Amino acid sequence: MNFYAIRSIYMFEMARTWRTLMQSIASPVISTSLYFVVFGAAIGSRMVQVDGVPYGAFIVPGLIMMSLMTQSVANASFGIYMPKFSGTIYEILSAPISATEIVLGYVGAAASKSVILGLLILLTARLFVPFEIVHPVWMLLFLVLTSVAFSMLGFIIGIWADGFEKIQIVPMLIITPLSFLGGSFYSLSMLPPFWQKVALFNPVVYLISGFRWSFYGVSDVSVALSAAVAIALLAVCMGLIWWIFKTGYRLRA
Repeated sequence: MNFYAIRSIYMFEMARTWRTLMQSIASPVISTSLYFVVFGAAIGSRMVQVDGVPYGAFIVPGLIMMSLMTQSVANASFGIYMPKFSGTIYEILSAPISATEIVLGYVGAAASKSVILGLLILLTARLFVPFEIVHPVWMLLFLVLTSVAFSMLGFIIGIWADGFEKIQIVPMLIITPLSFLGGSFYSLSMLPPFWQKVALFNPVVYLISGFRWSFYGVSDVSVALSAAVAIALLAVCMGLIWWIFKTGYRLRA
């Protein structure tokens, strides 16, 4: 294992984050804070509790996960797309670096950014609503699993994309709608029976539900099932990345 190569890619990507601090960190934190103000303080003060949790606190896990997923995809996809766009991807592919080391560098950096962002949003939420974390170890586990899984998804999107608009279209038209429909702002028990069944086909439901359980001990689905879905998503992304490097899909052309 070439740890020098992994460290070089990782540090380069992390350095890009500090150079674009407003865009990478400040902007998502401020945007999420607006949700806390509107939904947590304004609307939450007029709503009853959801599953025994004050509404302002109830939406905290969902908002963190929503930012986590979109930023993980954005960071990883942009990180690998830029070498493709500039042509430096060929230098990386011709270097004595394995596919595993390339993925560890890029995905590790993207996941690290997302975990830092998630923790910052968690601290920011304290300024608006009181909440507790019943299972902090599980909270960190879901935070890391989701960050890594969606960073891998972003890595795949970055390789697939042949233009900047394709990098943006997946988070905008798929990830964000699935997050809104995945229980970020409500419990599935509030939906009609038919739509409760439909919602179970949305994988984001399981991630948000498991993450919310780690905070308050309440969830829409089994926490074991939530963890299984997160691991399955991670495994699928790993399989796709393996296939990409094996076949050279959009890497060698």
